[in-house]
Amino acid sequence: MKLWGGRFTKETNQLVHNFNESLSFDQKFYRQDIRGSIAHVTMLAKQGILSQEDKDAIVNGLEGILTDIEEGRLAIEAGAEDIHSFVEEKLTERIGEAGKRLHTGRSRNDQVALDMKLYTRDQVKEMDHLLYALLQELLKVMEENLDTFMPGFTHLQKAQPITLAHHIGAYFEMFSRDRSRLHDIYERMNYCPLGSGALAGTTYPLDRAYTAELLDFYGPTLNSMDSVADRDYLLELLGAMSIIAMHLSRFCEEIIIWNTNEYRFVEIDDSYSTGSSIMPQKKNPDIAELIRGKTGRVYGAMVSLLTTMKGLPLAYNKDMQEDKELTFDAMDTVKGCILLFTGMISSMTFRKDVMEASAKNGFTNATDAADYLVKHGVPFRDAHGIVGQLVLFCIDRGIALDDMSLEEFKAISPVFEEDIYEAISMKTCVEKRITIGAPGEAAMKQVIEVYKKQLAEKTGL
Repeated sequence: MKLWGGRFTKETNQLVHNFNESLSFDQKFYRQDIRGSIAHVTMLAKQGILSQEDKDAIVNGLEGILTDIEEGRLAIEAGAEDIHSFVEEKLTERIGEAGKRLHTGRSRNDQVALDMKLYTRDQVKEMDHLLYALLQELLKVMEENLDTFMPGFTHLQKAQPITLAHHIGAYFEMFSRDRSRLHDIYERMNYCPLGSGALAGTTYPLDRAYTAELLDFYGPTLNSMDSVADRDYLLELLGAMSIIAMHLSRFCEEIIIWNTNEYRFVEIDDSYSTGSSIMPQKKNPDIAELIRGKTGRVYGAMVSLLTTMKGLPLAYNKDMQEDKELTFDAMDTVKGCILLFTGMISSMTFRKDVMEASAKNGFTNATDAADYLVKHGVPFRDAHGIVGQLVLFCIDRGIALDDMSLEEFKAISPVFEEDIYEAISMKTCVEKRITIGAPGEAAMKQVIEVYKKQLAEKTGL
């Protein structure tokens, strides 16, 4: 059954039908379509546009269709143009003439807009919950690794000593911002387009505020043309998902590096690794690599929809049907990546001894050696040069700064005394950095308390 056949004298060419149909992918929101229809007819009955008898028949019929789909008694099969046509056709088959009154006072344009908003809103909530679970896992790793020393990097070169807790905290900040973006999107998108009609509203005395209330929106949208042509919320979500994917990809890149034989900072659990068909020694970080790889797929969806929307005049155009497949794929991809990443992190072993040895052997305490000299009256520029000589001396002998004898220190600068060893120990280098946001244990404990409070106050949409 088509919702628009009366004006036509020929059947649609089958190739045209196949090209035009959307049931193959918009069936994803059958729940949202049925929920929206129930709210719509409830409002129509309240306004006296539908009889109570017709309303009850339609609601009972729609609830029966939903139950049958959920329990596998009704399959969504090809034939209908879209999910809206499918539901209405099945409803009319079941309850007769009353089913034809379902579409009173609405257009497929505002129906599509509603269904996509309801579906997207559910997806935003689900993504928020997944990020919340990931943040909880990261917080656990932070609490367990306040004294796990490791090198911090710039330019992929060892720079200064930090802790694993501090490093993980950087990603906690990133994923917290991701949640904040999802909350912002939810706030902006949560207005109901139903009742906007094709583009200019309707002459029926609809109560759009009541429909919005039934569907848990903040209220109705205020311009009917924008209501059916708006895809900003999808573009915002695709942008937010692209950033989530980018954050996951960055973290995965570090895990992949840390997992190499050269670093050995982490041991990825066997359940999140694969082997080689030819090299029996291999244990590959395939899940981390796939998450990194799928980031481009999410970016592609955003660019595709931006390109689709860039030249469209008001109001609705069929091009907008292209908002669904790639967006659905991006939603599923990002949710799957967050879920897998959380599992991988929770089962990963961090090799504390290797991390600390790497920090020590990478001269990450060189800046602290220079600071030691400055505190003993040496100008910083001179101190910088002296410590550069120390580093060259150690490189020539294959040792760390900590391994030098006091006599060797003094041979380069007589300012050095026995307390240099304490000054450049990993523990001292990290723990004396106590300003908020720094890796020192006191500062990190303050930050962890802030994070705990954040998670306790904002447990999800």
